[in-house]
Parts: sequence; C-alpha cells; structure tokens
Amino acid sequence: MVGTTLAEIRQHVESLASPDGPYVVHCGRTGERPIPTAGNRFESRTLAERAASAAGQYRAALRRYDPRLPHYDLVVSRDVEPRGSDGRESSDSDRDRHPGPGVGTELEERSQHSPLVEFCHRVAAAVFETLCDSGHRDVETAVMDVYFELAETVDDPDTLCLCLLESMAVELDQRLTPVEQAALFTEAATRLSPTESVGDPVSTALATLEERGLLSGYSCSPSLVDLDDGTRAVDVRLTNYALSPRNGRLPVFPLVLGVYRHESEWPLSSLRAVAVADGWELTLVHSRDSDPTDLASVPIEPEA
Repeated sequence: MVGTTLAEIRQHVESLASPDGPYVVHCGRTGERPIPTAGNRFESRTLAERAASAAGQYRAALRRYDPRLPHYDLVVSRDVEPRGSDGRESSDSDRDRHPGPGVGTELEERSQHSPLVEFCHRVAAAVFETLCDSGHRDVETAVMDVYFELAETVDDPDTLCLCLLESMAVELDQRLTPVEQAALFTEAATRLSPTESVGDPVSTALATLEERGLLSGYSCSPSLVDLDDGTRAVDVRLTNYALSPRNGRLPVFPLVLGVYRHESEWPLSSLRAVAVADGWELTLVHSRDSDPTDLASVPIEPEA
C-alpha cells in the first residue's frame, strides 16, 4: 500500500536525522531540499546518503499518485546553502551525487513554483496516507480518477496541484461525514513535519499558506470567546486565495489541516465563507463540545 510505504519511509528518514548534524540532502541543480528530507540534518555523510536514497524511494512512491511530481538530482553536502541564496554552487569535492529511484532524470524547469507544488504534495500525501490507513480507499480512488483526467489536459504544474486539492475537497465533502472529516484531519496533521507553534494557530496556518503561495495576504480579528457556549470564533479575510469554488462551496481543508496541526485545546468545529470584493471572509469556530460541521469545503454564503 503506497500510503503505508510513504509513512514508513518518512519515519526512516526522521530516524536518521540529527538536529545539529553538518550534512544535508538537496537538489544538486536547484539547491532545493524536497520532502521528506526537507528541514532535516544528518550527523554523517553515510547517514545523509541513506536518507537521500530513502527520499528517492519516497518520491518514486508519491509519483504513483502524481506522475508530474518534480524530479530532483539529490546530493549530499556539508553545510550547503540553497543555490540562489548567495549565487554560489557547491564544488564537486564537497558533494556526492546520490540519485535514488526516480530521481535525477529530469530538471524541474520552474523551480520558483516548487514551494506551492511541494506544499500541495505534502498535504495530499498526508491525507492519502490517512485515507489508506483508515479504510477509505474508495475516497482515495475517486480523487485520483478525477486527478488523472485533469492531468491529461492541464499542463501547468501549479494549476494541476491546485486542481488536486480542489478535487480532494469535493470527494472528502461528498464521501465522508463531518465527524469522519474531523478525525481524518486530526490524524493527517500528525503526519506533517512537526513545527513549533508561534502565536495563534489560525494566524500560523495562514502564514504558511501565504508563504507557500496559496494566498497573497490575510488578516485576522481577535478571538471572541463565548464561555456559555464553549466556543471561540475568529474572523479571517483572505486575499487572492488560490483554490476555486466547486459547486457553490469553497475548498478550505488546507487551512483546516494547518489549524489542526497547531491546535489541540480548542478543536476547529465549523467554518463560514462569504465572497467579498477582494477575496473571502471566513469565520472559524472552535468548540470543545460541539460536533463538527463540514471541514473539507464549506457553502458560500451571500454577503450581508
């Protein structure tokens, strides 16, 4: 099963990593550090080479879902900085080429878009793994059937990845109950690389979406807490949100997944979406007691 394989490979890479290690795995052509080795360092060149090999296997497995997943020529370097940060390129004496399965056969021509592509694949992989492990293979199959149809006609990799997320939101909404959606996102959030939460979980999740290119700006209101109802609400405004409405509903699960990743005491239970002139206004409601409503996508309400 691909999902299990992805999870096991990622855990293997993490077991090889050391926070203060001097070696990193990156693309020898672009300097990028793709998943699952992104953010990891390794104590020795040998361990880093093992991680590079595992990363090749991981991306080959993930490519079964998306044949257009970028190929990287993975190399091991000591304290390398990504190419483009200072214009320098690692010397041959300071790196060992270590191509893994499915790696190094193609240069990603549009590396400037890779943060969006990598984010979409990271989110999709976490959800796919969880669907596999939770017995929802029918949902996984339905998403991929739609996605492969789109892949035959959509050439732009950014657009195709966004279509993947949009299709996934539709299938999750139609095939899973709100309670099942909440359980799915709770588990999928644990499969994403852990990060240190700084400040409000909603703002942290939105900052990630902005950094990865899913929106160009956002603003958040202060949280409003209703002690009688046991709820906490946050109003959010999104500018240039990259995901498009489907059937009168707005895909929101990447944001939901990000909030679940950082929030435990006040689970996100419902969202409202209103179209405004320059984007979207969302109301996110956190509740400790209420059952969740739809979380993958939400109905678009008329502006008041």
